[in-house]
This record gives sequence, C-alpha cells and structure tokens, in this order.
Amino acid sequence: MAFTEGFISELVGRRATIDDRPIGKVADFVVGKPDAVFPQVDGLVIKTPQGLRFAPIETVADVDRDGNVALTIAPSEPAPPEQQELYLVADLLDKQIVDVDGRKVVRINDIEVANTGGRLRVVAADVSLAGLLRRLGLRSFGKRWLSRIGTLPRSMIAWDSVAPIREVNPSQVQLSVKQSRLARLHPSELAEIIGDLSSREALAVVGQLDDETAADAFEHLDTETRKSLIEDIGTERAADIIEEMDADDAADLLAELPEEQQSQLLAEMNAYTAGELRELVKYPEDTAGGMMTTDYVWIYPHRTTEATIRKIREIAPASEFIYYLYVLDKDDHLLGTLSLRTLLLALPTAFIDRIMKTDLITVDPLTPAVDVASTIAKYDLLAAPVVDDDGKMLGIVTVDDAIDAIMPEDVIKKLPRVRRHHPRHIAS
Repeated sequence: MAFTEGFISELVGRRATIDDRPIGKVADFVVGKPDAVFPQVDGLVIKTPQGLRFAPIETVADVDRDGNVALTIAPSEPAPPEQQELYLVADLLDKQIVDVDGRKVVRINDIEVANTGGRLRVVAADVSLAGLLRRLGLRSFGKRWLSRIGTLPRSMIAWDSVAPIREVNPSQVQLSVKQSRLARLHPSELAEIIGDLSSREALAVVGQLDDETAADAFEHLDTETRKSLIEDIGTERAADIIEEMDADDAADLLAELPEEQQSQLLAEMNAYTAGELRELVKYPEDTAGGMMTTDYVWIYPHRTTEATIRKIREIAPASEFIYYLYVLDKDDHLLGTLSLRTLLLALPTAFIDRIMKTDLITVDPLTPAVDVASTIAKYDLLAAPVVDDDGKMLGIVTVDDAIDAIMPEDVIKKLPRVRRHHPRHIAS
C-alpha cells in the first residue's frame, strides 16, 4: 500500500477501482472499536450506483499517492448502521468533540490516518484552520494566504485524547469510569464542558459516564443545566445519579425541583437514601439543616481503640475523608467526638468513652448558614455536628460547605471540594 500517512480528506471522494475499473468513490471510513489507543479502520464505505457498500479493509489492495483505492473484490454488503459503528466522516467531521487533555470542546476539521503493518489506523484529530482549508480543497489558496500572514498553527489532538460526544456503539460498548476518556477530566472541568454544549450533546456526554462520575459533575453544574438534564435523562437514571451525590448536594438539587418530580425521583431510590433526603429537603437551604450531610462516621462508646481502628480500615475504601468520629448511643444521641489523632495515640485497650471529647460544639438545624460558618471558624473545626433539641445527631456541616455559604458563587466554583460517600458506622 503506497499510502503511508495522511488525512481522510485526501481520500474521501477518490475513486475506488477493481482491476483499474472504477466502481464508485470513497464516502467514509468505519471504525468498530474507537476506544483503542489508535483504532483500526475496519473498512471503507464506497458510494456505488447501487448505493453505499461496505468494503472490509482486507479487500483494500492499495491506496495510491493520489488517494485512489484499489480493491480486490467488489463490495456487496450494505454499509453497517451508524448506531453500531463510528463513521469518521459522518460522525466526526465538523462535529464537536471533547479534547480531554486540553479540557475543552473543539470542532474536528480533519482526521489523520496512518498505514501500520498494512492497516489504516486513526492517529489524530486536526482542529486547525489549515485542516479545514485542506478538506475544502483550498490548500493552494491557503498557501497564498499564508505567504502573506505567516505560518498557520497546526493543531493536532492525539486520538487517545479525543472523546466523541456521540456515544459510540451503545449496544456493544459499556464505558466504565476507568475506560471513559471523559472521566479523566476533573468534575468541575467536565461540568464546564457540559454547560457549554447543547442539551442534546450534553445528554450524550452524560450517557457516556457512569453514575458516580456523572454525580461528581452534577455537583458543579448550575441549577438550570441540572434541571434540564434530569428531564432529558429520565427519572430512573436521574435517581441513580442523585443517589451517588453527596447527601447535602443531592438535597439541594431535589429542593430545586417541583414536589411531584421530587416524589418520582425519591420513589426510584433505595428506601434508606430516600428517607435521608426527604429529611434534608425539609430544611431551608441557608440553614445548618440545609447545608448538612448525613455522610459521617459514628461509633458506640464501649469499643476499644484497637477494635475501632480495625473497623475504620474496613470502611476506608468507601470513605475518602474522615473528619472526626462521632460517638452516639443506641438512640443516636451525640455523646462525644473523637479526632483520628486522639484515636491513634491512645492505648489499644482504651475505651472510646474514656478518651472522647465531651465538651461539644454543635449547631441547631435552623442555625443560619453564616452563623454556622462563624462557629466553624471560631473553634477551628473541620466539621460541626448538627443536633436537634434532644441532642440527637442529625448530620454534620463540613468546612467546605460552610465556606460555600459565605463566599461568592464565582469563587466557590474554583475551590476544591471533598468527595464524601454514604454514611458509615462502626457496629457494636
């Protein structure tokens, strides 16, 4: 095969021949596994008098220097359905994609392919103006223009950094958090990209994410975008995503929705999570109850430090950050708090009720958000427990959520957030 490397614009529209006899023109290129680092082109779509026909790559005998394709046999099979394969021309040219390394949405003007071991492989996406001029057949014009203004930058994105917005092979490819290129983005960057897309494109991007990654992104989206996406993705998927969100953020999101929609979403969740969120939604957003999360670690007072540490090790993979340990009785009354430092420095045989701190700093669920933030700052806390009038533990307000209450929204979006998970306890 004389063709070594180039762009698909140099091949599209060129003649397809058998024994030097023209049978049609190259219309497109089919890729069955686009998630490979440099995916193989499985075949060409040839426009013939009988319609679009699929020519497997094995039937390509040669590609000459002008881009004309010589086939060994005439293609007889119709082109595969677009929803089952990636079409380089139809699906990507002039379409927006996510450059996951550049962390931005760009438009593809051309695609670079290379011949490796007799196979055509996709190498990179060209998003430059030069690529557009090449594709439009204006290369000579571009050269004359460039001679006046200087060199035009060549902007290429390696294929392993390209994330098509359209979900590819939806019936065959199930993207996981590790497989999805979009999941390489920070949640705030992913949310920014989703916010810049049309509703249809945003829906396609969310469709490629697993529930946990989508939940992380949802926590950074503005209210209107979240409400629109929930409508578009359907109640069942929306409920799955909301269940993966931090409890306080999930409650805030539900509070933005009409009561009927709230009820529909809660009905799709497991009973425990739904019950938690129903309680959280009752509180005004600008109060401790509206800010608090129920994701915290609590323990019983009669355990030893050794047994407590052993249990913490068990739950560590599911709990990325532990502020304090909260000591509760069987009726959920807050008895004391314990820092990890205190726990680690205590004797292994020491009982929790002997080393816990009982001089508690707590807030009421209706305490205004600004006062909660002030309390956390005054006592240098990482989190403040929220208790009712009977001293029953309801949740905690973390320092990052307290900051959210007093900082401007544009500043908040730039601040890192701690990822929390479902509430954990150490059984007696």
